[in-house]
Amino acid sequence: MSTTIVKEAVVAARDDSSTLSVLVNNQPGVLMRICQVFSRRGFNIDSLVVSEGRNANFSRMTIGISGDPDGLQQIILQVNKLVDVIHCFEHHTENSVTKEMILIKLRCSPEERSQSLQITEHFGGKTVDLTPVSMIVMISGDSPKINAAVTMFSQFSIIETVRTGKVVMARGEQPT
Repeated sequence: MSTTIVKEAVVAARDDSSTLSVLVNNQPGVLMRICQVFSRRGFNIDSLVVSEGRNANFSRMTIGISGDPDGLQQIILQVNKLVDVIHCFEHHTENSVTKEMILIKLRCSPEERSQSLQITEHFGGKTVDLTPVSMIVMISGDSPKINAAVTMFSQFSIIETVRTGKVVMARGEQPT
């Protein structure tokens, strides 16, 4: 992936999107029905993380969306009405913890390696693979931190990036 494309992707990333947490019955077709609700309302799914819960009968979906903010409450109401949905909540930064992770594969010479390792350390990342001509860095944090790291690494030749979606958990005793 070229540096220009990476920079454009970072600029295009939206930090003001909404984040929903949806607890569902772990059944086939649930994700499709939820996605149809977003599609009908003109919302785009920016990130999606689905995993089985502590109880294998349930799954948690964390969905990052963008669209008309005026229609968000209607989306939440419609998702909550679906048969296999236990509950759907919107999470805000002040009452939740939101994180994501990125793997960045860099082409860097031995001369550039010291600088790339300094950037990795600055962002609290780890080097997870190292060869004579490349390295893979793993960084986790909130979206602005991930975007800033990609911007800093764009001075090198970025071969590839893989970025997870957001995961969210409510603070304190509030259920996620």
